[in-house]
Amino acid sequence: MHLFFSTPIWSNKVANYKDINEELNNYILNLREQNPEGINKSNFNGWHSKDFDLNDEIPKKFINTVSSNINTAFNDMDWDIEKQIIQIKSIWAIINEKGASNERHHHGNSALSAAYYVLAPKDCGDIVFYDPRPAPVFSHPIAKKPNILNATVNSITPDEGLLVLFPSYLDHSVKPNLSSNQRIVISFNVNLMHK
Repeated sequence: MHLFFSTPIWSNKVANYKDINEELNNYILNLREQNPEGINKSNFNGWHSKDFDLNDEIPKKFINTVSSNINTAFNDMDWDIEKQIIQIKSIWAIINEKGASNERHHHGNSALSAAYYVLAPKDCGDIVFYDPRPAPVFSHPIAKKPNILNATVNSITPDEGLLVLFPSYLDHSVKPNLSSNQRIVISFNVNLMHK
């Protein structure tokens, strides 16, 4: 069997995440205090920050913390980073209180997108990914049970310190937060620019 046209999703814990998460949590709550209305994108009843200032110390420290994870994904894809510059295009935070969710969307015009969990209580809302190929979504045989070959929807359960990287074209959503605690996630887009 050959797995042609597979869609990779990288998911792993970031080393020493507790220290950076505490700083990120304070940074994000401060942003919300400064701009309580936030902005509207895919968020439903949640708070969405404006893009972070990439010159601020905390976002710079976070990017440095996850840079090896980003490089792993780029190496796996065999993208030429000698002829292209890796650029963080935008980075922002979302706070989902109880009942908040994010509608299905994608992050176009980027190479990779990410979700990083600062706070992730139990039942706070899985990130759901949708098969990007139209044919299997519109017509597919009945399966006995879902597996890696026949599923048109897959999800990842958030965990504090977990970084999820995925191709930016991939549609995704976030299930409602069923817990009574905040779910705080940082998202960002990574691009490759020609030198």
